[in-house]
Amino acid sequence: MSKKTLPGVTRRQILSFTAASAVLGAAKAANAVTLKGTPVWSPFDASPPPQIDMDGWAFFTDAEAAAMEAIVDRLVPADNLSVGGKDAGCAVFIDRQLAGFYGTYARLYMEGPFQDGTPEQGDQSPLVPQQRYRLGLAALDKYSQSQHQKLFKDLPGDQQDPILSGLESGKIALDGIDSKLFFAIVLKNTLEGFFADPIYGGNRNMVSWKMLGFPGARYDYREYVGKHNQKLDLEPLSISGGDAWKMKS
Repeated sequence: MSKKTLPGVTRRQILSFTAASAVLGAAKAANAVTLKGTPVWSPFDASPPPQIDMDGWAFFTDAEAAAMEAIVDRLVPADNLSVGGKDAGCAVFIDRQLAGFYGTYARLYMEGPFQDGTPEQGDQSPLVPQQRYRLGLAALDKYSQSQHQKLFKDLPGDQQDPILSGLESGKIALDGIDSKLFFAIVLKNTLEGFFADPIYGGNRNMVSWKMLGFPGARYDYREYVGKHNQKLDLEPLSISGGDAWKMKS
């Protein structure tokens, strides 16, 4: 190729023109791909909370729901600081989670082989949460009837507590499911329901956040950054938004 340039045009100018053309070409391509017809971003695009457009229970039967409400009320008992687990919506939270992808472990690898592992390896059960609750709640009522001739929900608290403690320690065996495995997921999900954002069905009226003084998902904390060890008394906000999300000028 000839190294000659056009009259009055230097090599530096040619290189500059080439670079500019490349930038413009890339900009046009980017505009066509990323700026035209791009959907508007909205919260939860990647992981939306379960949308349950119905009254009542989405996964639990009425009998299962009654047992669950009794359980969560013992795990999170009402006191002078907050309402109990039932009134806080913990059972509703669990029901909504089981009706969504969590209930089937749809986002986890669940192909075998399944073998008992070491404690460090964590949960190795092939049962998904929906199965754990269905089997566990049925077995819990069966045990309660065999020992007290009543369903778990109908027992007084001083009889419910030893049963839950027995499940936690493994001293009480359940038919069809490991009692410690069942108790562990119920306790974990109950606490999640008590402290999670209300958009997921639990933490009704933000009861736990108000108890802790947690301000929630506020949009702008700049005016509070320098305030240390002070009680701010901020009304908590859900991630669904509110007036406090508006940026201050």
